[in-house]
Amino acid sequence: MSDSTFIIGIDLGTTNSIVAYTYADPDGTASAAIRIFPIPQVISPHTVSRRPSLASFLYVPTNAEIADGAFDLPWASGVKKVAGEYARERGAEVPHRVIASAKSWLCNTSVNRESPILPWESPEDVEKISPVQASAEILNHIRDAWNHEMAGEDPAMAMGNQEIFLTVPASFDAVARQLTVQAAEQAGLARITLLEEPQAAFYSWIDSAGEAWRKAVEKGDLVLLCDVGGGTTDFSLIRISEEEGSLVLERTAVGDHLLVGGDNMDLALAYHLARKLAESGTRIDSWQMRGLVHGCREAKETLFSKGDIDSCPITILGRGSGLIGGAVKTALEAPDMESVLLEGFFPACEATANPASGARTGLQEAGLVYASDPGITRHLAAFLNRRTADGPEGPEGSETPTAVLFNGGVMKSEAIRNRIKAILNGWSGEKNRIREIESGEFDLAVARGAAYYGHARRGRGIRIRGGLGKSYYIGIAAAMPAVPGMPAPVKALCVAPFGMEEGTRAFLSGREFVLRVGEAVRFEFFSSAIRKNDPAGAVIEDWQDEIEELTTLETVLDGEAGTAVRVNLEVHATEIGTLEIWCVSVADGTRWKLEFNVREQTG
Repeated sequence: MSDSTFIIGIDLGTTNSIVAYTYADPDGTASAAIRIFPIPQVISPHTVSRRPSLASFLYVPTNAEIADGAFDLPWASGVKKVAGEYARERGAEVPHRVIASAKSWLCNTSVNRESPILPWESPEDVEKISPVQASAEILNHIRDAWNHEMAGEDPAMAMGNQEIFLTVPASFDAVARQLTVQAAEQAGLARITLLEEPQAAFYSWIDSAGEAWRKAVEKGDLVLLCDVGGGTTDFSLIRISEEEGSLVLERTAVGDHLLVGGDNMDLALAYHLARKLAESGTRIDSWQMRGLVHGCREAKETLFSKGDIDSCPITILGRGSGLIGGAVKTALEAPDMESVLLEGFFPACEATANPASGARTGLQEAGLVYASDPGITRHLAAFLNRRTADGPEGPEGSETPTAVLFNGGVMKSEAIRNRIKAILNGWSGEKNRIREIESGEFDLAVARGAAYYGHARRGRGIRIRGGLGKSYYIGIAAAMPAVPGMPAPVKALCVAPFGMEEGTRAFLSGREFVLRVGEAVRFEFFSSAIRKNDPAGAVIEDWQDEIEELTTLETVLDGEAGTAVRVNLEVHATEIGTLEIWCVSVADGTRWKLEFNVREQTG
């Protein structure tokens, strides 16, 4: 994209979205420095201000508020979806009109992510949109803000004409990635490439360290990327090796997508303070509890960012006309906060620990699928255990990280970082003490790293070898005689192995399959973060808990009804980070493309 003026990195976060940029072709007059784009947004009715991040919340205003122009922006009037800081603030008062965690909804397989379901459980008079549309609305605001501030009347400077790197969790599967691309396209951002967030954080560190990064890591290092954000937790491993005298970086493992993060911590702190208030004779209702959660988030962020204070006041408003008079005052103390967070979310545990599963209630409210165990350190132990069991040395070959890079707003807390390091050191022993790779920007690193990656793709920086973070499979029915009451067993055919590089293709030309066209058919797709050694074309008959269902496609492929076509399979891991599967006729080369997101499984 040599015609691009800028390289733009967008961290489309669960709780905050951030934009970084740099010039695409730096020369004597254009600096290659990476900058953060301050995003104009509504912070209160009739007030717009710039902020380094855009809160990833959408408020659905009433018709009266729209008519009043309370949320008009410099580039638009009659705004029907308010993005940013004000939307987040309203979440404590009118949660049924606020959309939060749209990014987490994108990977929720229990709902149709292209149906209007958000705000979740809102009344009929509130207009609903899909998770894809919600993500597109946030990107729309970012695009319009950029065009107003940076492009003006020059179309060449418009965001839609720039080279954009949009980050996603490393644990996002192929469907969630495709839906992210779809959201970007709806926002008019068609020229995008997806980048995994932990890799982006590592790129940001390389950029900030300069040439000194080569002295901070060495051949044989295994770097753990521990990313705990507002709504999710992600783990990745990057191995440092050497080829022809140069250090080589390779992402070797990716953890599950865990819905546990700062949101859970805010709720835990709110319950802690609510109990203290109750002990002193003050009880708060459910409406005030939402305000307390919001207050705890602000207090937590203040205590994290300002190490010189030990307490932060919180005011919980009352109801009705006596809002101020009925207010309840409390405070979040730094020692209490650290105790609640450290013991609740980062408990000491053994290296062999697994997340607690426990017996589940038979009926549960539909919604986001949160991690059942908030113990992040237990999830970390399970991730490293899985990596060890599947490592190149076999079950006995223990691999432990030698260094750790932290990312995410939660990691601003030195106490939390120290707790994780202490636990890791306890697992590895005194002789193999883990060291922290210093990162000074826990909030901004992902966006900055995405912009740096744009330069690296042009040969002006270091690149991490990555590829697909999971192995992908398609279900094929076994060729066997029909048995009454028993469907044909489904085998899993590996179509895209772990580590398959973006921009490459795999041809399964050595095997032929029968494709039904012209009639309703069903395709089942699977994935595995555990089976990393299955080559393309491998057929797995017994996978127990190692392979999980990803999505189901029900469709009618073009062709004469009832025709059986002999085909080979071709798989393309695209440059933007998605997966395409093509069925190619052996007879005449006719091609059918299987789209992961044509229709999602809803039942």
